[in-house]
Amino acid sequence: MTGNQKALLATAGLGIGLLGGRQLFNRKKTEDFTGSVVFITGGSRGLGLALAIEFAASGAKIAICARDQQELEKAKAELQRRGAEVEIFRCDITDRSAVESALQEATRRFGRVDVLVNNAGVIAVGPVENMEVADFEEAMNTMYWGTVYATLAVLPAMLARRSGRIVNITSIGGKVSVPHMLPYTCAKFAAIGFSEGLRAELHGKGVTITTIAPGLMRTGSHLNAFFKGQQDAEATWFALAASAPGLSMSATRAAREIVTATRRGEGERILSAPAKTLARVQDLMPGVTAEALGLAARVILPAVVKNRRRTRGRNLLNLRVPWMRLFTFLGRMAARRLLQPGASAA
Repeated sequence: MTGNQKALLATAGLGIGLLGGRQLFNRKKTEDFTGSVVFITGGSRGLGLALAIEFAASGAKIAICARDQQELEKAKAELQRRGAEVEIFRCDITDRSAVESALQEATRRFGRVDVLVNNAGVIAVGPVENMEVADFEEAMNTMYWGTVYATLAVLPAMLARRSGRIVNITSIGGKVSVPHMLPYTCAKFAAIGFSEGLRAELHGKGVTITTIAPGLMRTGSHLNAFFKGQQDAEATWFALAASAPGLSMSATRAAREIVTATRRGEGERILSAPAKTLARVQDLMPGVTAEALGLAARVILPAVVKNRRRTRGRNLLNLRVPWMRLFTFLGRMAARRLLQPGASAA
């Protein structure tokens, strides 16, 4: 056997050993959520509601927070219809004192919070020429600072009992910066840095951090995203992409994968084949990825039109056009199922 062959064999053996060790490690950390208390931010609709449904099906008690009381009441009724034990908390995730109060009240009612899912988010779509500082501040306040506030609120109790799981819903947009979504991707990059650093720092202390990076999902979020520039065109491409099978993932399937990753204590899980492929290409060829996305943006995305006014997708999409109704069908069905505002009209 040559030296190269020996080295190749040793490398293969090391890889197999590491893979086996990882599987063994994950098996040791597998957790039963029966009776656990799961607190989900942004849990009244979309992916947050899908996660609440899936965690409840695993036997967990559910606490959800959101800004709109009416949306919370609808989500509570839907979860109770499915047999879940659920409490709701009106809370603006960008308000630190409100976040702390909501988690304190959830702890008082349930006795503890075993799993925190930082899910709340906001999406603004449009060319950077139309973005303002306020767009970046809103994204950071919601998806970065909201994650930090909630995490620091539950962390002392989790560390004291050496038990707890924190799940940070980030995005493939936090690994690969996506054109026409710059405030969103900046906030998601920050959230990933916080999540990964926190996992490293808390290693061996009984608290497990899991970073979730979804690609496009059929949650109906296109109805409540904000659009700038050529608003109609921006909303159209986003709705089509977020509804397309193969390109986007079912919210139910995504929620199941997230619950499984949480149960196993995985460090990271990227959701959907397109997102995994994009992340791998970015790791290998970051410069090429940026150039390819830039080219795609010039060819596919709407040209820059100065219009800083922002409008929700549900007020822009022309669903009277037959092809538009056809190609957004799955996204619209997901929006209705996951209680997105404006879904009934869509």
